[in-house]
Amino acid sequence: MNKKIWIRTGIGFAMVLFMVTIAAGFYFYHLAIERNVKDFLAGNEDLEVSAEAMDVLLEGGWREWTSEQDFEHMELQTHDGLNLKGYYLEADEPTDKTVIFAHGYLGRGTDMGLYGQYYHEELGYNIFTADMRGHGQSEGDYIGFGWHDRLDYLAWIDQVIEKAGENTDIVLHGVSMGAATMLMTSGEDMPDNVKAVVADSPYTTVYDLFDYQLERMFHLPDVPILPSTGMVTKMRAGYTLKEASALEQVEKAEVPILYIHGKDDTFVPTEMAEELHANTNSESELVLFEDSSHGEAFVIHQERYVDKLNEFLNEYVH
Repeated sequence: MNKKIWIRTGIGFAMVLFMVTIAAGFYFYHLAIERNVKDFLAGNEDLEVSAEAMDVLLEGGWREWTSEQDFEHMELQTHDGLNLKGYYLEADEPTDKTVIFAHGYLGRGTDMGLYGQYYHEELGYNIFTADMRGHGQSEGDYIGFGWHDRLDYLAWIDQVIEKAGENTDIVLHGVSMGAATMLMTSGEDMPDNVKAVVADSPYTTVYDLFDYQLERMFHLPDVPILPSTGMVTKMRAGYTLKEASALEQVEKAEVPILYIHGKDDTFVPTEMAEELHANTNSESELVLFEDSSHGEAFVIHQERYVDKLNEFLNEYVH
């Protein structure tokens, strides 16, 4: 009799644990991946930037510059039926150089005007930026963290070549989630027009990033929460946390990659950029910035950032 009770108790406990795990998977999918307001990031110390950086990010002249430009609006129908919005700005003088941007988590295409102003005014590039799926004016009820976005960017690249000309040389430049997106794109079969990738503050895989954040923000282990979240993500968004891997993609990359990361980045740890660099198949360089948190190197170390960027572009984009 006691044995039966223990068996029933064990089964009951297992069922409760299973249900709790599944509920946790839905909870964290809603929290991080589903398109909605992300209040949980408010006050996150890992996303705090210096006062100097905050002034530039919130009130810098680049915002006024971006709003004053006559961007041509473009649209893309994705392979899975979403309508995405893109924005193209032709250079002031004819050029065979174009930069394609990818913004960060919860951002939008116009955020990349911070970098676009330099490319356009100082380097004379055509610039293109887009609202990634689940962001800005683009459709999508989930955030792709770069995985489905890599296919979107392959299609955007084709459109940009049609717009800028078949001889245009293209640089892919992304920040944070946008950086991981460009790295994921780099592992695909891209047109020869794509000459270089600039990845500022990228993560290795979505699973690795969530594992790190789950411990740092919630003091929880990855198992069983992330496998459950991955199941829900596969069901709702069509991809898993482990397959969304910039690390596996750069192992196949043939285009040169410049990695940029702040040494004080505690939102996406610097070690991820180091691991990506160590496993990149193509020519690559890693530049680390002292006293720089997540994605703020361009703002507080602009002179060195620009010097390294120009060295890289001069070597690979002719």
